Amino acid sequence: MTGIIFDLDGTLIDSLPDLHAVANRVLAEEGRPPLSMTLVRGFIGRGVPWLVGQILAASGEPVDRAQHDRAVESYERHYMTATDLTHPYPGVPEALTALRDAGHRLALCTNKSVKPTGAVLEKLDLAQFFDAVIGGDTLASRKPDPAMVHAAVDALGGGPSLYVGDGESDETAAHAAGLRFILFTEGYRKTKVEDLPHEAVFSDYADLPDLVARLKG
Repeated sequence: MTGIIFDLDGTLIDSLPDLHAVANRVLAEEGRPPLSMTLVRGFIGRGVPWLVGQILAASGEPVDRAQHDRAVESYERHYMTATDLTHPYPGVPEALTALRDAGHRLALCTNKSVKPTGAVLEKLDLAQFFDAVIGGDTLASRKPDPAMVHAAVDALGGGPSLYVGDGESDETAAHAAGLRFILFTEGYRKTKVEDLPHEAVFSDYADLPDLVARLKG
């Protein structure tokens, strides 16, 4: 049995449209102009506090800590119910089913906070697949710190594990934790595939179960 640890946004689900919509809703509340989806895409991957800080900085004058914290709270509140535009990448449920049926234990390791993570997993009927969920507020640190990955491995009972993710924070955290990293190319990374260290790469979830079987063999 191998533990398979997944990132969420940009790896299992395409949540960019909802992330973008909520970002612009928060900016409107702060009296700031909206940002393009392409710009917001570049801020995904390091959790809501980071994303909010980036969108505020990109849309106007710098803010103080109180303003930032207010915007973070607003973002988290709106995002709890912002799931209508989010969907799994093609083949995700089938791949997770195949991995689970092959005897693997699955965990989620995401910088998204636990409550909105749970809400989107339930909405998309993905919660059933995961034996453990480590969110951005589970520990004191977030990816790229490897502590979240260690926690996910421990939650699965230890032993050999692989990490599946789409971006720079995933790669850094996985390799710092001593895990082999599988790169999903259709997510939100900013680095070229050839410049992001990985042990395997895929763009179609139909290929993932066989890829895992080869890596653990």
